[in-house]
Amino acid sequence: MKVIRVSFYFFSQGGQHRNVQPFSDEDASIETMSHCSGFSDPASFTEDVGPEAEEDATQEDLEYKLKGFIDLTLDKSAKTRQAALEGLKNALTSKTLFDFILERRMTLTDSIERCIKKGKSDEQCAAAGLACLLCVQLGSGIESEEIFKTLAPVLKKIISDGTANIQTRRACITCLGICCFIVTEDITELYFTMECLENIFTKSYQKERDTNGISSTHSTMLHINALLTWTLLLTICPVSEVKKKLEMHLHKLPSLLSCDDVNMRIAAGETLALLFELAREMDADFFYEDMELLSQKLRSLATDGNKHRAKVDKRKQRSVFRDVLRAIEERDFTTETVKFGPERMYIDCWVKKLTYYTFKEILGSGMQYHLQSNEFLRNVFELGPPVMLDAATLKTMKIPRFERHLYNSAAFKARTKARSKCRDKRADVVEFF
Repeated sequence: MKVIRVSFYFFSQGGQHRNVQPFSDEDASIETMSHCSGFSDPASFTEDVGPEAEEDATQEDLEYKLKGFIDLTLDKSAKTRQAALEGLKNALTSKTLFDFILERRMTLTDSIERCIKKGKSDEQCAAAGLACLLCVQLGSGIESEEIFKTLAPVLKKIISDGTANIQTRRACITCLGICCFIVTEDITELYFTMECLENIFTKSYQKERDTNGISSTHSTMLHINALLTWTLLLTICPVSEVKKKLEMHLHKLPSLLSCDDVNMRIAAGETLALLFELAREMDADFFYEDMELLSQKLRSLATDGNKHRAKVDKRKQRSVFRDVLRAIEERDFTTETVKFGPERMYIDCWVKKLTYYTFKEILGSGMQYHLQSNEFLRNVFELGPPVMLDAATLKTMKIPRFERHLYNSAAFKARTKARSKCRDKRADVVEFF
């Protein structure tokens, strides 16, 4: 039997720590280092536990590492605390850990609250991201409601603090919005949260009226976050509240289409498309008084050719506003298909699109995994219970590597031939002229 030697830290009376008997070259085998890396560097979690390595790590080893990360969120070192938070985030994006989190939710909530209150910007952002993932894992039950009620006052305080770091405020906006979206039972808290967000993004209305004002890129990004999060929460509001918000904002939002920031223009355009979609669902004969002026603005953005704007921005803007214009004028939406495992999901409306991309931003590469196994997300997108497939079935569905290679080679050849023909045609045109 192999004996694994681990170096421990002993604390003296003065609070100093010293490293006792570090690894020797002979002891530091690959197997030994893999057992110790989880605690020596919390950030190394992504290397040990990820979507590709889940089959290699047992549940017991995983929980052992996660317990270590939770303990390290109380460490004196800010760098260690942040690394521990990132390690927990990576775990929650790549696996569903409902039972493990359920037992430790209060401990985790306390750690998150402490990090948000006392930490620096990077630590606060990591803690806010972890809070989002906790609620996504726990779903829309009383457990998420407890987390939301504990963290909401802290998050709102930072969001409303004009002196706080912009990145921290943006992370807190996302966290507050996602947690509120998940905990949909408390309508009063939903309205308060939306009002908090309105106080942020409506400042862009004033900025557009004040032509002499100097626009800050950082504050604009903050307003974009607030606008998109507010729009997400609007999709779960009662009909009476949606009508109030439409009357309040539908005539003011077009002013943001003239903003210097391309991301704000796009956010405003997508929000308008979603608001029109909600309005027409409530009233099929919905009429917008300034439709001609709005259509003119959208058409100019969909065909924008201003030389002073970057090509990438113009390309992105034209693509988005073609869809927005089609949605508002023709009530049409270009359906997108999302593949995850053996299943398919069709994004066929603006509400579903905003919801999908919001959660994708939080879960990153783990979005497909959670669409397959996370009951809360499956309920949000109306996918039904998780599809249970055994290993043998999954193996038969998987395309062999050699067949994939042949398919990719054939596709590459066909693409090369098609491009060669286009080049030949261009050459003929040039010679002709």
